Amino acid sequence: MKPETLGFFEKVYEVARLVPYGRVTSYGAIAKYLGAVKSARIVGYAMNGSGGKDVPAHRVVNRKGLLTGKHHFDGTNLMQQLLENEGIEVIDNQIQNLEAVFWDPAKELK
Repeated sequence: MKPETLGFFEKVYEVARLVPYGRVTSYGAIAKYLGAVKSARIVGYAMNGSGGKDVPAHRVVNRKGLLTGKHHFDGTNLMQQLLENEGIEVIDNQIQNLEAVFWDPAKELK
């Protein structure tokens, strides 16, 4: 990987670590906050590689609240279980009441 990509990944991890307990954000929201609007997919790649880095990757979902990264977690439903443990309702791999639990770093981190 290019050094600038690794630097971007670290910035993604810094933002992801700030997502509060019981809240979620999206790949796109993190990308937008970091000034890389079209880089939601790169944020996803960063989340995929976040294991062992003390990053609450389960709190980062796609813009529709789908648990698209769930196959990167150990166990069949670990991502869903982690979210449910924080009081977030998940049905059919999708967060319910996404608007109520959504955390937008662009609004929250001024």
